[in-house]
Amino acid sequence: KLGLYLKVNLENITDLKPVDGYEWHFKDTVDMSGSRGTANLVMRCKFCKRESSARKFFIYIKVLRETYSAEKNNDFQKMATFDCRGLELVDFSPRDPWIAEGTESGTKFEDIDLTEGEWVEYDEKSGEPVGISEIEVQFKKEK
Repeated sequence: KLGLYLKVNLENITDLKPVDGYEWHFKDTVDMSGSRGTANLVMRCKFCKRESSARKFFIYIKVLRETYSAEKNNDFQKMATFDCRGLELVDFSPRDPWIAEGTESGTKFEDIDLTEGEWVEYDEKSGEPVGISEIEVQFKKEK
């Protein structure tokens, strides 16, 4: 199992999490050894040491989802645990919608797009800007 940890700078929002049914996206390609090509999956046989590759594969990953809280802003917090069954995740791309709420107003922000690595908006109820920036990713082996 691998834990996905995010370090994020939240401005005036809390409880950041992916929407229900979120589609997780990871690093698109891996360089193949001894080649200029890339693949979406590269595996080496434990017995013969032969390397095999695949492009555009799909894999079932069991996910347990967490919430990023403003209480631990700018610290790595676990967002998800993946039961990968031998697959090692390399990098994460926060696409698809995320949700959060204003720390003071409780305003619900839906359809947060983190594709560009940041998001800014204005909270009408509190009269303050809200935002997400400085996203860092880390994977840790879990029990």
